[in-house]
Amino acid sequence: MSILINKDTKLIVQGITGRDGSFHASKMKSYGTNVVGGTSPGKAGQTVDGIPVFNTVKDAVAATGADTSVIFVPAPFAKDAMMEAADGGIKLIVCITEGVPTMDAVIAQRYIRMKGARLIGPNCPGLISPEESMVGIMPTNIFKKGHTGVISRSGTLTYEVVYNLTVNGLGQSTAVGVGGDPVVGLYFQDLLEMFEKDPQTDSIALIGEIGGDAEERAAEYIKAHVTKPVAVFISGRQAPPGKQMGHAGAIISSGSGTASEKIAAFEAAGVPVANETSEIPLLLKKQLEKRKG
Repeated sequence: MSILINKDTKLIVQGITGRDGSFHASKMKSYGTNVVGGTSPGKAGQTVDGIPVFNTVKDAVAATGADTSVIFVPAPFAKDAMMEAADGGIKLIVCITEGVPTMDAVIAQRYIRMKGARLIGPNCPGLISPEESMVGIMPTNIFKKGHTGVISRSGTLTYEVVYNLTVNGLGQSTAVGVGGDPVVGLYFQDLLEMFEKDPQTDSIALIGEIGGDAEERAAEYIKAHVTKPVAVFISGRQAPPGKQMGHAGAIISSGSGTASEKIAAFEAAGVPVANETSEIPLLLKKQLEKRKG
């Protein structure tokens, strides 16, 4: 078992005829993801790598039974694409697009929730359940099927951590890149709850960064509700206040959101924090061995 996606997931690619959409649609298909269709207004009837193209999400869902979509449209159109997906009956929406205006993300997120759907992103690398399904732009060669759940605000650090997990014999149940914008969909607490309930997941790696208070809230949630081993890495320790570091959400303002505050919150909750990403496998293994003993 995994969370959110598996071999039965039926995926459509919004923006499939664009450069990024067509490239990654083929990559996802070749990995084994069940890519059942794509959308591009006015281009119904075409195919991309054998994948049928539809004008609208509703048309694609009606023809294929799709339940998940991944969005590769330019930022000015991302809000409409996310809302169209929810309106069309899609239950999991993964928005890869970066540069989406914050208010657009707020509006789309509220609409998606109202429709009873879930959103990952925007500005995220997507997610993968190794050997079952990959939705997004993940480098699949570093992933290995296993029992560690991964949650990350950073795409690049996701890959670093996953590589280290894999070479140390810790495969992954599902890895999710939540996105680095100030407003995104599913976040730490949502995914921690899913991994806690997932029988295939026996441990969790969490990668946070400066900005906001999501990590502090995650620490509180772990202390109260998570029984499985968790190890954490926080990036941005050397970032000066007021300096944005990479992501739109990774900025320290008004004296809050610092790395030291986040690290202190996890340590107070009894969660070990790695100084380097390479330490995460060891921290998890120590906890797993302790539980067995």
